Amino acid sequence: MNDLKVLFIGGTGVISSACARRATELGAELYLLNRSSSSLRGVPTGAHTLTADARDPESVRAAVRGHEFDVVVNFLNFTTEHVQADIDLFGGRTGQYVFISSAATYQTPPRRLPIVESTPLRNPFSAYARNKIACEDLLTRAYRDQGFPVTVVRPSHTYDRTAVPFDGGWTVVDRMRRGQEVMVHGDGTSLWTLTHHTDFARAFTGLLGHRETLGDTFHITGDEALTWNQIYLTMAEAAGVEPRLVHIPSDAIAAADSRWGEELLGDKTHSMVFDNSKIRTIVPDFTARIPFSRGAREIVAWYDEDPARRTVDHRINALTDKLIEAYRPRPL
Repeated sequence: MNDLKVLFIGGTGVISSACARRATELGAELYLLNRSSSSLRGVPTGAHTLTADARDPESVRAAVRGHEFDVVVNFLNFTTEHVQADIDLFGGRTGQYVFISSAATYQTPPRRLPIVESTPLRNPFSAYARNKIACEDLLTRAYRDQGFPVTVVRPSHTYDRTAVPFDGGWTVVDRMRRGQEVMVHGDGTSLWTLTHHTDFARAFTGLLGHRETLGDTFHITGDEALTWNQIYLTMAEAAGVEPRLVHIPSDAIAAADSRWGEELLGDKTHSMVFDNSKIRTIVPDFTARIPFSRGAREIVAWYDEDPARRTVDHRINALTDKLIEAYRPRPL
């Protein structure tokens, strides 16, 4: 990547921060466009910063005036309006535009496993996924009609040390440590794929600057598929406790909290296992190196470093108590 001039719109989030560090390590001339320089994860040494509001096309236009980029990556686009603004701005000004989509766009529930990039896109449960699908459709038309140089990347559930992989976040770990029951959706046996953000970054940066990826789509995920029971047990082990798990039907959780239900029914309820063969045609040495057992220890260690990080959501706590009381197994 030594000869690439790259713009990341974003660059300090869970996924993008690891990608930014990896790109600078590989020698890219990296620019990060953000509203401010303050961030939990910071800007990697050697990266240049541009200040603009990604939601204001004129602000972005002013910030990038005088620049042309080999690669533009937007980590912050969620609607077709956002994408159209980038098509208008970067058409003819970059050799590759990378859109960060989501594995939530895949057919839900899936008809076949493992998931491959040609798996149909349809998720009637998640507005977020439907918006990402609409963005992909718009970019596909722009590629076909105008030659807009898009590459679509679909991450799965990608985490770093700040991201507890449960709805409710640290609240769930806090309950475990207090000896309280925690709820697991369904019977806990559906398979789920978690991806450490540094593993994602190693594959992702390998796509940048490769013209053979234009007009194409790749997902990047870990290769380890764990049941939700295993995920809870692994987090509990990292936290030094034995968990008390109670299984709750996903549709019961959805009836109690529609937003939480959308997260489950539109994604986590269903087994999601991925075939990463396609990304390896471009990045042949890619393999996920960090198992969730190590990632869980990183998460707990980060939260334990500072008591201020260990915030508890009292609404989630109360809802959890009500659902567990209603669905805790009882003898007939």
